[in-house]
Amino acid sequence: MQANDCAAALAAAEGLCEARGTRLTELRRRVLEIVCASARPIGAYAILDVLRDDGRPGAPPTVYRALDFLLEQGLVHRLASLNAFIGCSHPAEHHGGQFLICERCGCVGELDSHEVEDGIVRAAAAVGFAARTQMVEILGRCAACRDAPA
Repeated sequence: MQANDCAAALAAAEGLCEARGTRLTELRRRVLEIVCASARPIGAYAILDVLRDDGRPGAPPTVYRALDFLLEQGLVHRLASLNAFIGCSHPAEHHGGQFLICERCGCVGELDSHEVEDGIVRAAAAVGFAARTQMVEILGRCAACRDAPA
């Protein structure tokens, strides 16, 4: 995220947590800031490294607890195929998300297609499955990499 987008995401997170009666502690806020500031999806151990560079003691469970909170609040998404996290571009909305992951440069774009979500729910219902949540990861090449010479 750009610096101004990161600042806006942090402000939105603080407002959402306050409205929901949850606490965005200093550590949770810093973890969210690290995720938002990362140019690419970031893993828990890379987050831990940044925290240690900040001079904060920490252990993996501490980072995972902060990430679990951020996931529960819809402030970040976990990309299972990368075992990494990205900031949510629509934290006030309950949604699953569709992610376009570039296999070449590693950039990730978040879609918010209700048509895709509805289609998955309908297809699941057609076979008797009640979808509770969904996360779609689409691997390919972004526009810049697709058009770049091999």
